[in-house]
Amino acid sequence: MSAADVLPVLLVVCRGLLTVVGLACLLSGIDDCFIDLCFAAMACRGLTALRIASEQELLGAAEQPIAVMVPAWDESAVIGRMVGNFLKSVTYSNYHVFVGTYPNDPATHREVDAVTKSFANVHRVVCPNNGPTCKSDCLNWIYQAILDFERQTSITFSMFVIHDAEDVPHPLSFKLFSALIPRHDMVQLPVLCLPTKWHWFTAGHYLDEFADSHVRELPVRQWLSGSIPAAGVGCAFSRRALRLLAADSENQVFSLDSLTEDYEIGMRLRAYGLSQTFVNMAVERPGARRGFISGLRRAPTREWIGTWEYFPSRFSQAVRQKSRWIVGITLQGWTGLGWRGDVWTKYALFRDRKGLVANQIVMAGYVAVAFVVAVWVATSLVPDAYRYPPVVESGSWLWYVMWVNGCMMLERLVLRSLCVRRLYGWRQALLAVPRQVWSNVVNFTATARAIRLFARHLITGRPIAWDKTGHVFPSEAELRRRAALTAA
Repeated sequence: MSAADVLPVLLVVCRGLLTVVGLACLLSGIDDCFIDLCFAAMACRGLTALRIASEQELLGAAEQPIAVMVPAWDESAVIGRMVGNFLKSVTYSNYHVFVGTYPNDPATHREVDAVTKSFANVHRVVCPNNGPTCKSDCLNWIYQAILDFERQTSITFSMFVIHDAEDVPHPLSFKLFSALIPRHDMVQLPVLCLPTKWHWFTAGHYLDEFADSHVRELPVRQWLSGSIPAAGVGCAFSRRALRLLAADSENQVFSLDSLTEDYEIGMRLRAYGLSQTFVNMAVERPGARRGFISGLRRAPTREWIGTWEYFPSRFSQAVRQKSRWIVGITLQGWTGLGWRGDVWTKYALFRDRKGLVANQIVMAGYVAVAFVVAVWVATSLVPDAYRYPPVVESGSWLWYVMWVNGCMMLERLVLRSLCVRRLYGWRQALLAVPRQVWSNVVNFTATARAIRLFARHLITGRPIAWDKTGHVFPSEAELRRRAALTAA
């Protein structure tokens, strides 16, 4: 069969593919537009406005005893510096740090022990089983160790804060937690990406996705359903919350059946009628800004209160990390949580799970469009070539679907860029546009890997191991630059 015979068949297949992709993107776009409309409605009512707190106001908050839980498998490269920075930078005194390690990870043991020798409020917890098990297992043993610590001392912790080994918390984050708990039983702060080189699109796409999620998606989700998923870092739970979770699951506070132990906790707490909140707050401090014409001038600066960290800059690391998230949130979440809850909770679950299809559909659309463009370029370069009928005829229903999809895609890109601009400024906002394409490539590959891992688990029965991502902790110079980052 010659190329002339194959090409018409491919064009027919391409038209069918564009039809499926167009309809799927239309439905997904309508779903996204609904969230955007809800966000606009919240904005009109002042519900999305950034909450501003003065530094003195937060410093005046009473200090409740806090237990910090840090799971650490194979974290010898970062755990010592992370805890050291934590102890040095957090403006809080009434807390203890419990770091969970494994018997077969002596390098991490040594790093944690070096810190415990100098600071009485840092404790190493050794899990009974060799690692890696899963993050949930490590956190559960840390929780039991905290209860043992309470029995041996006169301390009773009022709240429990989860952090990872690469986190850089805001100095006032614990003050904010103490001001909001026990009025709320779960408090989640934004996760903020430490900016990297502009051309590192793999690391940069995390910046875009978290900005979009934490500026737009999570506030709308809380408004609609009254429940939010915990992010696993920068998250605080009241004592009552973890006590109820432990009593409901044979002392297993964090589910061992999920790679994303934090995701389902919000829904479990909502079943008890406990309050959850996602907090977008900045502290205002005196400072200076440089204008385009006026030069340096006095102006207050706003510093977001959240958890800063580096995300993977290598494609393979990002795929491994995101495939773990997809397995835990989408596949294991579907298996464990089902579709329970009211209509808004079910809708939130649908949005969490639609990526299983949407991530593949988008890539199929890229392939179809690339093929159409290639045919168009080839026929344009060869004037005597046969002119095939257009894959999508002007004025057809598919033509209008494509136009609608294009308009909705543009709207989503603009809104995502505005979310990025709110956190990181205009430079990163402009970079969010080309990074969207790379984000789709990463998500497609991660979804395919997640499906393969979960299918293998179902066939063999073997548990999915804690496929931990290698972490990088910022240098002292980078920590100083982070302290200077502000939001407009």
